[in-house]
Amino acid sequence: MTKTAAPKKTREIYNNHMNSAIWNDFRYRDDDIIIATYAKSGTTWMQQIVSQLIFQGEEGRDVAELSPWLDLRLPPPEVKLPAVEAQTHRRFIKTHLPLDAFVFDPRAKHIYIGRDGRDVMWSMHNHHMNMTDEVIAALNGAGHYDGPPLTRPVSDPCAYFRDWLDGEGFPVWSFWENIRTWWQARDLPNVMFVHFNDLKADMPGEIARIAEFLEIDVGEETWPAILEHCSFDYMKNHAEKIVPLGGEPWKGGAKTFINKGSNGRWRDMLPAGDSARYEARALEELGEDCAHWLQYGKASQDFAAA
Repeated sequence: MTKTAAPKKTREIYNNHMNSAIWNDFRYRDDDIIIATYAKSGTTWMQQIVSQLIFQGEEGRDVAELSPWLDLRLPPPEVKLPAVEAQTHRRFIKTHLPLDAFVFDPRAKHIYIGRDGRDVMWSMHNHHMNMTDEVIAALNGAGHYDGPPLTRPVSDPCAYFRDWLDGEGFPVWSFWENIRTWWQARDLPNVMFVHFNDLKADMPGEIARIAEFLEIDVGEETWPAILEHCSFDYMKNHAEKIVPLGGEPWKGGAKTFINKGSNGRWRDMLPAGDSARYEARALEELGEDCAHWLQYGKASQDFAAA
């Protein structure tokens, strides 16, 4: 079996959301945890899970403050980096960068969360539709970036999906390069892949697997609290402590950010031809094994073994 080489950063990304250069000045610690996703793939759910494991089921922790999106262009690096450096708990930081634009450190544990792109974009459409004009203006005004500005989305989720599929991730960033680059590192001992479907199907089993990967011991008496605090209903009811900036960037606040927590909403709306075109594109961009995992989750293990 060929040993997977440690990933190297080869480029920078400056778009209407992200500044990858901030990672060049981030000082890693031996026990850091990185939560990586494309977006709308279960990122906030994973942040809550990791928070609950680190703090052993405690309530009331401000997860978004404890676990910042480091490459987001707001606030600027001169504000964000000192705040992260001052943290004394075991740090868990999120990124939406592809791996070739990220500074990978072999000391850190990396959890990558995947989700079918159709589910991602149905969630993203709701997310984007509910962004306030003020936050869109702030993102567009936060210094130089490459590519188009962020604008208000079309109201039709099917049209939004087609624009995204045809436009290399428009209006945000490329879906395929994000998954493809992280997938190439999946066999590294400090990289773990988790699928949204698997969290939905067996949250206790997946959280136990995550705890083992992070080398966090959890007492039997603590598990009920952790599982309760990671449930969709709990997170929806305590969204102000979990979502970024307490939900202020979205119309309706934090509970708008935590929307449905479900998959398959596109099935009754997206025409079969568009769905088939997505599946063909996933196969072309990602290869058979990765495309199958992205669509189904753990079912891909049976697929690969067949």
